[in-house]
Amino acid sequence: MAEPRVPGGRGEVLELPCGETKPVYELDMGLREFDCGCGEIHAVVVDVHPLSRFVPESLADVLRDAIETTSGAAFSMRHLMGVVLEEFPEEVVAADVSDDGEVGYAMVWATDFDSRRLHGIVVELVVELMDHAVSHADDESAVGEFESQLREFDVEAFVEAYRRDRAFASEHDSPA
Repeated sequence: MAEPRVPGGRGEVLELPCGETKPVYELDMGLREFDCGCGEIHAVVVDVHPLSRFVPESLADVLRDAIETTSGAAFSMRHLMGVVLEEFPEEVVAADVSDDGEVGYAMVWATDFDSRRLHGIVVELVVELMDHAVSHADDESAVGEFESQLREFDVEAFVEAYRRDRAFASEHDSPA
């Protein structure tokens, strides 16, 4: 029998891409991934996580300044995870829990892959966004310089170094 969904009543259940379910109230803001009954590890993101979870704050500032959203709001985790969801619709689920006053966030996403893989995907997508933006620039030297730097950029090495610097072993990491 289904449990009634009462706002703030710990009723929202996230249906994971693997077919398992997870009560949203078990997904606190410090959680980045969790072990699932399916035997896999799933990444979790909430809207209050800063963009600097995935990229340096200086790059997050550039993204907020450069990207115009349809809502007019600054580019945020909601927008970034929307890009991930668009690219991986079968591997990402989302829930609007804005009516649940117990969880401390309004949106939550869970993926069919772990937080390390999600981090790599996010960086790849940010690089694609930047490449697309630069391709529309009028300054050919800037385009050339970006493309040169892009050829040397190693997503895996960046993610490894960033995660090491951010000390993701703890939920109390700080911006880089």
